[in-house]
Amino acid sequence: MQAEYQKRRQQLMSKLGNGTAIFRSAPMAVMHNDVEYTYRQDSDFFYLTGFNEPQAVAVLAPHHPEHQFVLFVQPKDREKEVWTGYLCGVDAAKELYGADEAYPISELDEKLPQYLEKADRIYYHLGRDRTFNDTVLKHYQSLLRTYPKRGTGPIAIADTGPILNSMRLVKSEAELELMRQAAAIATEAHNHALKATTPGRYEYEIQAEIEHIFRLRGAMGPAYPSIVASGVNACVLHYIENNRQMQDGELLLIDAGCAYGYYNSDITRTFPVGGKFTPEQKILYEIVLEAQKKAIAQVQPGNPFNLVHDTAVRVLTEGLVEVGILKGEVDKLIEEEKYKPYYMHRTSHWLGLDVHDVGVYQHGENPQILQPGQILTVEPGLYIVPDTKLAEDQPATDPRWVGIGIRIEDDVLVTSTGHEVLTAGVPKAVDEVER
Repeated sequence: MQAEYQKRRQQLMSKLGNGTAIFRSAPMAVMHNDVEYTYRQDSDFFYLTGFNEPQAVAVLAPHHPEHQFVLFVQPKDREKEVWTGYLCGVDAAKELYGADEAYPISELDEKLPQYLEKADRIYYHLGRDRTFNDTVLKHYQSLLRTYPKRGTGPIAIADTGPILNSMRLVKSEAELELMRQAAAIATEAHNHALKATTPGRYEYEIQAEIEHIFRLRGAMGPAYPSIVASGVNACVLHYIENNRQMQDGELLLIDAGCAYGYYNSDITRTFPVGGKFTPEQKILYEIVLEAQKKAIAQVQPGNPFNLVHDTAVRVLTEGLVEVGILKGEVDKLIEEEKYKPYYMHRTSHWLGLDVHDVGVYQHGENPQILQPGQILTVEPGLYIVPDTKLAEDQPATDPRWVGIGIRIEDDVLVTSTGHEVLTAGVPKAVDEVER
C-alpha cells in the first residue's frame, strides 16, 4: 500500500503549486475518566500516509529541494509502550512510511518554518483541532511579519478540502478492493440477521449477531452505531437504543455497516419480524423497493447526482397518492414538498473513508456529475410517524398505516458503463425476505 499512499501524495502535491500542505492526526477521544475510545485516525491524514498513531503531523512541501514529505511523530518510549502499545518512532517513519524526513513531534515548532518560508501559501483545514489551528496561525503570522524583509513566505491560508475531497471522491482499485470487502462482510451480517430474527427477541440481540460477524470476518467494527429498529422505532431515522423486544406482526429495520481497512459499508434492510408482511406493510414496502430500483437505474456516468433523489421522490410520491396518504397532482406535491412528512431525508450520500464521505454534491446551480469510481448509497424510505405534522390540505393518515417505517439501502459504484451494486447479496424482494 505504500506505493498507493505515495501516488496520492504526488497527485496532491502536483496541485499545490508552490504551497505547503499541513495535516494533523486525529486526537484521542475520552470515553470516561482516564479510559479512551479505540483510536481512529483522521481520514485525510490516513488517506495520504497510512499512519495510524495520534500526535503526528504530516507536511507536504513540493517546492522543498530534499524533503517533500515530512512526518512529525511520537518518539519511541519504552515506558509508554508498556502501557499503550508500540510506537512507530522517528526512524521507522522514514523506513515504513516513506517520509523524506521525520522528526519528534516535540520539534514541530522548531522545524516547521523551514517548510513554510519558501511557500506562497499554506494549505490547511481550519476547524478540526482548535489548539493546532493556533499553532498553524502562529507560524503563518510570524512569517507574514517577516515577509517584507525576505520577499518570500506564505501570504494566504487555503483549505485542503477542495483539492483533496475531489481526489477522495473517485476511488482507486486498491480502495475498491477494501470497499468490496467491507460490503461483503456487511452482506453476510445482514443475511445472518434475517435468519436470526424471531418474535420475542430483543433488538440488541440482533445487533450482537450482526456485530459478531463484523469482527469475526476481520472488520474493525461497526462503521457507525448500528440501527436495529422494530415497530414504531423504525420511524426514528437514527434510532440506536436497540433495547425493545420485537413482536410478531412488526417490521424490523436494520441499518448497519462495517469498517474494513478504514473503508465503510452502509446497508439498510426492512423485513417482517414474524416472517410475513401485513397487507399494509407489503404495499408500502413495494413502493419503497420500486423507488430504490428506479433510483439505482439512474446511477450512470454522466448523470447528475440529484437525478437519483428526484427519481426516488417521484416514485414515492406517486405511491403515496395511489394509496391515499397524499392527495393532489404529483408534480405539484413534489414542487411543494408535501411528501416530506413521510420522506424527510435525501436518497444518497457519498461513501468511502467516511460513511458520509467527502465530496461536493452541487457546484453552485449545477449538480455534481456522476463519474466512474464514485460510490454512493441509494436509500429511499417511508416513515408514517404516529404524530406526523401533515402538510397543508392533506388528509388525516388512516390508522392502518401509522407506525410503519421502511428504508432500503445499497452501496452503488459508478462504473464506465453503468453501475455495480456492491451490496446486491442482501435480499430485498418480498418473496426473498418473507420466511
